[in-house]
Amino acid sequence: MTPLLKTFSALADETRMGIVEQLMQQGELPAGALVRDASITAPAISRHLKVLRQAGLIAQRAEGTKRLYSARPESLRLIADWTQSRRAFWDSSLDRLEAALREDMDPEDFE
Repeated sequence: MTPLLKTFSALADETRMGIVEQLMQQGELPAGALVRDASITAPAISRHLKVLRQAGLIAQRAEGTKRLYSARPESLRLIADWTQSRRAFWDSSLDRLEAALREDMDPEDFE
């Protein structure tokens, strides 16, 4: 699986997307804080964190017995880059849609 597919696959889950959003907003957090803010068990959070780590979306570091997690901006950049690279497709598609609508409608509707 390509890195981009792993990224989208990992973020397709609502809980994992929420974890990434939380880490982006609040910065580095211990696993315990993520468990407190979620309505699922610690083992379930641990499994979600593993998926996110394997997809490269978050980083983990140890500080004594704590595990601290943070979002990896370079991995999230993959999504932004992919989206921007498809912008020409969407722009031309919307331009074609507008042209088709203009052909089918009365010109006074656009004023």
